Amino acid sequence: MIPQTLRKNLIRFLSLLLIPLASGFSSSSLAQDITLDQSQACQSLLQVRNLTITYAEIRDNDRSADDYCYVKGIISPAIHFHAQLPLPENWNGRFLQWGDGGKDGDLDFANHRVAEGYAVTNSNMGHDNGTEPGASFAFNNRQAEIDFGYRAVHLTVMAGKSLVNSYYDQGPSYSYFEGCSTGGRQGLMEAQRYPNDFDGIVAGAPAYAYQALNAAGTWNLQRIFRDNLVGNLAVDTTGDGEFDSLRLIDVLHEKVLDACDAGDGISDGIVSDPNSCEFSPERDLAPLKCPTGAGSDSCFTDAQIQTINDFYAGPRDDNGIQVYPGKTLGSELRWTGLYVPHAGNSNGPSKLTGVAGDHMNYLFYEDDPGVTIPNVRDHLYQARKTGAFPEFSWMEFDINDFTSGKGDLMMSITDATDPDLNGFLKSKGGKLIVYHGLADTLIVAESTQDYFDDMVDTTFGGDLATANDSARLFMAPGMGHCGGGNGPNSWDKLLPLVDWVENGNAPEQLIATHSSDGEIDNERPLCVAPRQARYTGPAGGANNPANWKAENFECR
Repeated sequence: MIPQTLRKNLIRFLSLLLIPLASGFSSSSLAQDITLDQSQACQSLLQVRNLTITYAEIRDNDRSADDYCYVKGIISPAIHFHAQLPLPENWNGRFLQWGDGGKDGDLDFANHRVAEGYAVTNSNMGHDNGTEPGASFAFNNRQAEIDFGYRAVHLTVMAGKSLVNSYYDQGPSYSYFEGCSTGGRQGLMEAQRYPNDFDGIVAGAPAYAYQALNAAGTWNLQRIFRDNLVGNLAVDTTGDGEFDSLRLIDVLHEKVLDACDAGDGISDGIVSDPNSCEFSPERDLAPLKCPTGAGSDSCFTDAQIQTINDFYAGPRDDNGIQVYPGKTLGSELRWTGLYVPHAGNSNGPSKLTGVAGDHMNYLFYEDDPGVTIPNVRDHLYQARKTGAFPEFSWMEFDINDFTSGKGDLMMSITDATDPDLNGFLKSKGGKLIVYHGLADTLIVAESTQDYFDDMVDTTFGGDLATANDSARLFMAPGMGHCGGGNGPNSWDKLLPLVDWVENGNAPEQLIATHSSDGEIDNERPLCVAPRQARYTGPAGGANNPANWKAENFECR
């Protein structure tokens, strides 16, 4: 039997051939009829069984000349989702769930993937950031927490596949997931909880240890703004009492590069192997220590060196138990946007207070301790302790609460830490690509390496070679959180996975580029971990940017 959609297309094609011969219809009339047919087919999705669809219309795509069918719906109680469905003649037969970032709360578009032919879905993860910003949606709302943790993605996938079946009269040949940060966590969560949803998953910089990550972020803010304010790495250069200089960060980064940059054979301002670098703040910054009682933007006080040590070491509880890895060598320039106060972030707690700090109010404890303070950027504010909903500040968070079990319930909801991927990688036969920027200071790359190692041990008995038949990890030197940074940071995240799933071509390397002013100025392969790219190009030309091309590197 010919599928309904194919039958419609055949009839439409024949009509285009015959009608001009049999009548005086113009081509514009035919185009109008076809457009009308497309609109009717899209609107028919309003009636898909067992789904609550609120909108279905043909839309333009700003990444393509082709229109697509845009559908919106809701899943009880508050999961809003949408689907971007290429017209039947443009569909490549594949389904894609597009991952989210941060706390989400809105619908994210993937117009570029729709232009490539993918049927794409996404959700708001069960809350509206416009009415419940930050993590406030989770205040005394367990269902909202569960939807955010794992339920919303799975149900959106189910709804999306139902729409695909209805619109194209067939299911997808292959199903994929692509996401970074929170999206990376979602990808790993899907592999762990719902292994049959996808054939392949790309998980970038996954926030999989969600509670530890936010506990660490809050702890770092406390080191700067509560426990060691004198240790701020920005200094007052104008005498107005404001921390307006970030030169100490630049000096620190230069010293790290002096110790770590050349390990890959070239000096390009990128630390390729932070774990092998032996940089020591006490030793390597000793020549730049300030005289006792002095301070400037060209020397380091004892308190500032202590702050640097704290950042590299990461948070531990009072018993010395490591909660989360410390910052990676080479990530220093990116501390400024998240932790270090300066004129550019109004000299107060950074934007991270709305990510990590707000988290402690609503998404860490089994019983929420209180609403966020009116001004989360004011580190001197005294939280109100009375009233129906007392205030709670990120300054009050105790890192010991993490290891004492006070966050265990929420960990069971939000964390994608289960290393057992037998269901997805073995039973399902799925493929997994994980990537992470080594200069990422928001989610530390070491944490991803730790998870991957645990997964190899648990799922494959420690056999990395066998694990790499199904799952591969790529580290991107110099790349920040999901992108950016001084190192090569741009490549098609999905295409290598599709080639692996559908053609059996496992990616041996990913060719990444860095651009300035629209021109590529650095290119190299990202290697399957633990291999790393080493310069093998023209002798004597290692430090010539003209030689920083992929063919001049080898994965070793």
